[in-house]
Amino acid sequence: MKEIELKMQGKISRLTNHTFKFDERIRDGWFSAVYFLKTRELVKKYHEDNIVTMQFFQKDEAVLCGTDEVIALVKTFADNPEELEIYSLKDGDKIAPFETVLTIKGPYQSFGYLEGIIDGILARRTSVSTNVYNVVKSASYSGQQKPVIFMGDRDDHYTTQAGDGYAAYIGGATAQATHAMNEWWGKQGIGTMPHALIQLFNGDIVAATKAYHETFPNDDLIALVDYNNDAVTDSLKVARAFGEKLKGVRVDTSRTLIDQYFLRNQHLLGTFDPRGVNAELIFALRKALDDEGFHHVKIVVSGGFNEKRILEFEKNKVPVDMYGVGGSLLKLQIGFTGDNVMLNGKHQAKSGRKYRPNPRLEKVEFS
Repeated sequence: MKEIELKMQGKISRLTNHTFKFDERIRDGWFSAVYFLKTRELVKKYHEDNIVTMQFFQKDEAVLCGTDEVIALVKTFADNPEELEIYSLKDGDKIAPFETVLTIKGPYQSFGYLEGIIDGILARRTSVSTNVYNVVKSASYSGQQKPVIFMGDRDDHYTTQAGDGYAAYIGGATAQATHAMNEWWGKQGIGTMPHALIQLFNGDIVAATKAYHETFPNDDLIALVDYNNDAVTDSLKVARAFGEKLKGVRVDTSRTLIDQYFLRNQHLLGTFDPRGVNAELIFALRKALDDEGFHHVKIVVSGGFNEKRILEFEKNKVPVDMYGVGGSLLKLQIGFTGDNVMLNGKHQAKSGRKYRPNPRLEKVEFS
């Protein structure tokens, strides 16, 4: 059983290193800025009895993520972590600019060298969860929540997938492209066919879809229909061939191409950008499917979608049923700062910073 299930059942309050599987070199300072390591040695030499309070915050409206990971990090690598006093918000909490999300109190030499790693965990996880939250919110503008598939596997190093997938889950995306993205919270990735499959069938969309369906008969059958840059024609081909078995079509037209539908209907051009997956193409596709009775076939779109573009589609009532989103969800736009703000119970901080208590923080137990 995954720890996330135990957490949802109330049997544990936070995920632990059983989920995160930290690199043991953290303990040696391998991932810490050298000046933190030097400071640790100086504190041991000159002020080992001092007690500091370290406070973490950021500067945007955001959806917090990474607190379980940070607390597990401290419990795993701090010296005598049970002697530290930690207060924290929770993954999924909405946070305000400059709101304190985490405080750690104890001897600096016990945990101070982890400051940069903590900032980095919170920054990446919160950036992804916030990006996903905003995209999912945009996809609900019509009043109906349309699913968002997290497709970020090709937009960053593969080692980030498990953490990014968890952050995306916190943000509201429960359909994800790889098994790794589901490692911390889910079961398996989902997906149908790439362009490579159609290429291997010499561009024959019907043959490729047939092979897929025969091999994976229990999957919802969703055909990729932009390989030949003729989404309407190829969608009708697979709809006619598979009828009720076809659950959907996915359009992923390159932003540098104009679909052949517009080359056949040039009288439509002149008032919009016809490149890529555009609203007029999707309206035309929905009409073509409906005109032949394929009302049940859903339309999935992908390729360069972000919060703004999805909101434009939704405001214009473009008949999309599901969005596939990748790179825009991995933009790191939120940075965290850790400051020492108290020394031995009294205010002591760099100019412009001060201890900002937050009544929403919950004490972390070391059971």
